Amino acid sequence: MHALLVEDDDRMAQALGTALAQRGHTVRRVGRALDALRHVREAEFVLLDLGLPDLDGLELLRRLRTVCDAPLIVVTARCEERDIVQGLRAGADDYVVKPFRMAELMARIDSVRRRTDPHPGRPDPSDAAATGSRPVRAGDVEVDLAGRTVTVAGTGVRLTRREFDVLAFLAARPDEVHARAVILDRIWGDVFLAASRSLDVHVAGIRAKTGRSGLVRTVRGFGYQLGLPDPPSADDGSDDGPDDDARDGAP
Repeated sequence: MHALLVEDDDRMAQALGTALAQRGHTVRRVGRALDALRHVREAEFVLLDLGLPDLDGLELLRRLRTVCDAPLIVVTARCEERDIVQGLRAGADDYVVKPFRMAELMARIDSVRRRTDPHPGRPDPSDAAATGSRPVRAGDVEVDLAGRTVTVAGTGVRLTRREFDVLAFLAARPDEVHARAVILDRIWGDVFLAASRSLDVHVAGIRAKTGRSGLVRTVRGFGYQLGLPDPPSADDGSDDGPDDDARDGAP
């Protein structure tokens, strides 16, 4: 695997580069956002520090996601919840706070690679061949599983890859209520993420970007189901906070 390491600290970059090389990966290290944008198309995986000298790392992440869909892990000293949520919403597949154990980071890299690669013998949640090629409609929302597009009242909505995967999984089986652990396993490939807010952040992103708070229905204490959204109103109750399940510590 060819990894792009975006890290301006020489000692950290050397440690990460050595660890990746020992596991058989080739590494290109850059220390500036401009160089990251120049080389990201050749990368199969990205490790991104947010503290860069020429551009805020979150802004770079957003720009990278417009040109590259490679798996990406943020590796940063920023530990505030707001930064973590913003990083996940901007398209990061995982978020690791410094200082960290190198073995844990390598395990997270393997986990992200597994959950972003096609699963042998297991259909992708948005695979039209497995779910049927006709778009799924929920109110004025249309989810095209084959084309990986979403429209609301005829207008296209841009979701991150992971947000679309979650929505497509629910849309492929609209009559079912899906447990959080099942969604985390099928989309992330890691049920241990049940202790994190990753799923809740992506569900909140779907609701906010579509403007349809009822598109993803929370089944308290269990999981989620595709809903039948009403057009937004002045007090539609949508927000960017976690769902009840996350506040209650539901698994």
